[in-house]
Amino acid sequence: MDLALILLLGVAGFAIILILNNIFIVRNSECMVIERLGTYNRTLQSGIQITVPFIEKPRPIIMLRNLKFVETPRIDLREAVLDFPGQSVITKDNVTVTINGVLYFRILDPVRAVYEVENIIQAVEVLAKTSLRAEIGRMELDSIFESREEINERLRLVLDDAGNGWGIKVVRVELLDIAPPVDVEEAMRKQMTAERQRRATVTEAEGEKQAAIARAQGEREAAILSAQGEKEAAILRAQGQRKAIEEVLSSGDGQLSSDTVIGYLLGREYLQTLPNIAKEGDRIFLPIETSNVLGSVGAIQELLSGKKF
Repeated sequence: MDLALILLLGVAGFAIILILNNIFIVRNSECMVIERLGTYNRTLQSGIQITVPFIEKPRPIIMLRNLKFVETPRIDLREAVLDFPGQSVITKDNVTVTINGVLYFRILDPVRAVYEVENIIQAVEVLAKTSLRAEIGRMELDSIFESREEINERLRLVLDDAGNGWGIKVVRVELLDIAPPVDVEEAMRKQMTAERQRRATVTEAEGEKQAAIARAQGEREAAILSAQGEKEAAILRAQGQRKAIEEVLSSGDGQLSSDTVIGYLLGREYLQTLPNIAKEGDRIFLPIETSNVLGSVGAIQELLSGKKF
């Protein structure tokens, strides 16, 4: 009786252990591919799932955990990051550069990820490297630095197209670092320095050109304004002289001739200017005839002896 009880308890314990080993708690963003007698049967989603002992078992998949490949029955459906280390690639102009980058992908079809490829992570990594070599091989070195975003997008399309057969979706690809050889990098640095100096020279020359244009325009406008000022001043002087002549003629009641009035005005300006001329030196030579001066003075006397105005 005791032996039978022990056997019963042993069988019950074995059954409980067997059942517990076939109860799975699938977390969110995870799934499990179940095989029945070696053939795909179903995919377990999140929640508590039970499989048939000895007949059903999960199919493991190789995933990357802590930089190591591990075999696990749980398939992570979240977006994963794959960092492929720096590798040497040759550009179209035969320059060897070292490029490293990362790609982001997620598993959309767990069944394909399990059955269509042996090691999904290694397959994606190798495909990324070969696609990168092919893409860089069609471009020259200078265009690589200028077209990084375009390279990322083209790589993403190539990887995504190839990954459809494996049940994965490549979300994006990023080139982290592009390192040319030391001599090429030094040549590029010198070229960049020369280009900056050229731009500085062009900018300086352009500034001098604009400054010269501005000065010329300023001088032109100043000359125009000066000429306009002289013109207006000459017009005002002529109008003033005309008015003076008219006033002198009108004050003489018709007894004064225009020659007499003009002689009077010239004599007055001469006498007003003479003191200023005498200040410039001890000896002064005046290129004017004495009779003209006396005639002007006589005109003044004649005018003063007449009617007051």
